[in-house]
Amino acid sequence: MALLHKAQITPSKLELLAAWLPTRPWYDGEGPLSRVAAARFDDPAGEVGVETMLVRAGDGPVLHVPLTYRGAPLDGAEEHLIGVTEHSVLGKRWVYDGTGDPVYVATLVEVIRSAGSEAVEEIESDGARVTREVDLTLTGSGAEVAPATAITGHADGDPTVIATDALTLNVNRVPLIAVDPADRGVLSGCWSGQETPAVLVHLR
Repeated sequence: MALLHKAQITPSKLELLAAWLPTRPWYDGEGPLSRVAAARFDDPAGEVGVETMLVRAGDGPVLHVPLTYRGAPLDGAEEHLIGVTEHSVLGKRWVYDGTGDPVYVATLVEVIRSAGSEAVEEIESDGARVTREVDLTLTGSGAEVAPATAITGHADGDPTVIATDALTLNVNRVPLIAVDPADRGVLSGCWSGQETPAVLVHLR
């Protein structure tokens, strides 16, 4: 379960991404940035927010941007920092490209290998919790692989290639629509307008 807070975030996630995306080698979008869909994963330690976000610039393709949210800087991850934001409940939050955050990578691999899914999201406001309907459905295919505990290499691109101590992940920045139902080791997603599963991540 992912616990969220009804809060003001300054600057917003989209404002941070609008400044960060043009610095990426795989981005050539034009026009205002909009949110398409998003879903969360559970961090077993409960310390790091882990989110899969889909955005679009103007009429361009849907882009896959994993994000992590931390209460303090992640040592050695300066190149993956998207920006710092002020959360009206949690205070200052460091926002990272999840592909460079070991918590995202470990959580992602576990979701895929265990045939897991997105977390149930609850919003806390005035002492009450309400379950929020998720607009992005994530599904791990299942895979006989070892857990990933450390990032050993990172190449930004489409796909972004992450080497770990156990395996390699290809993170598709533009989701792949053609999906082989028999394929294993993938994270797929469905959202409004994309009811056929699209591949977001592939284990190699």
